[in-house]
Amino acid sequence: MRLFIAIEFDEISEYIKDIQAQLPSFNGSKPKNFHLTLKFLGEVEEDKIKSIKDIIKKIKFQSLNLTTSEIGFFPSENYINVIWLGLKNGDKVIELHNLIDSLLPSFPQDIRFHPHITLARVKFIPQKQEFVKQIKEIKLEPKSVSISSFKLVKSTLTPVGPIYETLEEYPLRDKIQ
Repeated sequence: MRLFIAIEFDEISEYIKDIQAQLPSFNGSKPKNFHLTLKFLGEVEEDKIKSIKDIIKKIKFQSLNLTTSEIGFFPSENYINVIWLGLKNGDKVIELHNLIDSLLPSFPQDIRFHPHITLARVKFIPQKQEFVKQIKEIKLEPKSVSISSFKLVKSTLTPVGPIYETLEEYPLRDKIQ
């Protein structure tokens, strides 16, 4: 079973869709479900899922307030595979990511974690300079969102894109005792 741990952005999904709609045309795909992957677990055997859930359940972490910021590219503007929407106040997200990483050491560590929401995956861009110029002209209005939970998500890959199913939701707290 293919799994990852994520924060979802249902509260501002219409805003993110509006940004997506402004992207110039390209050869690639646009996700329909918006999330920030805290940790990608990959293929996990069914008998290990309960122990993963038990580990994650022990996490005590404060709720987060995030604000959307700039549009960027992975791995770089010169070689684009992903177009993303950045998040301000990401230090706490990085802290949560590092905590999850430390509690699940048998899974691959993400040493270059960068809090973002994927807007599109790119296969090919015929006129890259014009494409980048058009993206940089997109006017963004910062949107704040309060995050009160994160989820363990099952991802099933299909020809029309991934299908996500929440296996468990974990609350973030206003105060940590």
